[in-house]
Amino acid sequence: MLKILKYSFYDLMRSRWSYVYFLFYLLLGVVLLFLNNDLSKAVITLMNVIIILVPLIGTIFGVMYYYNSREFTELLLAQPVKRSSIFLGQYFGVATSLSMSLVIGLGMPFVFYGIFNSSAIWDFSLLLITGAFLTFIFTALAFVIALRNENKIKGFGYAILLWLFMAVIYDGIFLMSLLYFEDYPLDKFSLVATMLNPVDLSRVLILLKLDISALLGYTGAVFQKFFGTNFGLILSSALLALWVLVPTFFIWRIAKKKDF
Repeated sequence: MLKILKYSFYDLMRSRWSYVYFLFYLLLGVVLLFLNNDLSKAVITLMNVIIILVPLIGTIFGVMYYYNSREFTELLLAQPVKRSSIFLGQYFGVATSLSMSLVIGLGMPFVFYGIFNSSAIWDFSLLLITGAFLTFIFTALAFVIALRNENKIKGFGYAILLWLFMAVIYDGIFLMSLLYFEDYPLDKFSLVATMLNPVDLSRVLILLKLDISALLGYTGAVFQKFFGTNFGLILSSALLALWVLVPTFFIWRIAKKKDF
């Protein structure tokens, strides 16, 4: 699996789209630091971009790589290599290359600006870690969708629908539920609903770290009481890791039975 991971990683690092992805975050970091003298404000702006863009890019790249490398995958399947090792290696190669483009692209401008001498270093580190988690999560979900759908159009359609649901539709349903059942105690419901969506969970973690949870009103107070503690931080990190492990398990399970 490591050899396939290395090949997929180097293959993507040579791709022009990886350079475009890297340069986008590099320019984004430079522009934000040029417009904002306050690093905390730049981190808040980056959060709004990363929470939406990173899942979209991870989903599209994951589906695109799987379908474009199908001929090479069939060649590998003819060799004495486990099927699960092939697909898991491809997945980790794609997710690792995208995460590195994100971390290095955003990290370079902030390092030169002096992020290590600023109190915003922990907020920025959490932002990068959360972005890496979201990359691995949505790339894994994209591979699961692609493995389950041989038709490229269906695969891309389901992948975009998944991102749209997680990033936009889920929040709408969540807010309407809070408004409809406002006469009932919704503390536990809000916490559970947030944990069931990695995008919302990442957003809440960053907002609480930036100490602007007051913008969330009563819900923010509930989140602050739970996620603001050390136990809440550990639990939320474990949930993000679980969001990576579960789709990875499905990739392994589907790959063992995959027939071309």
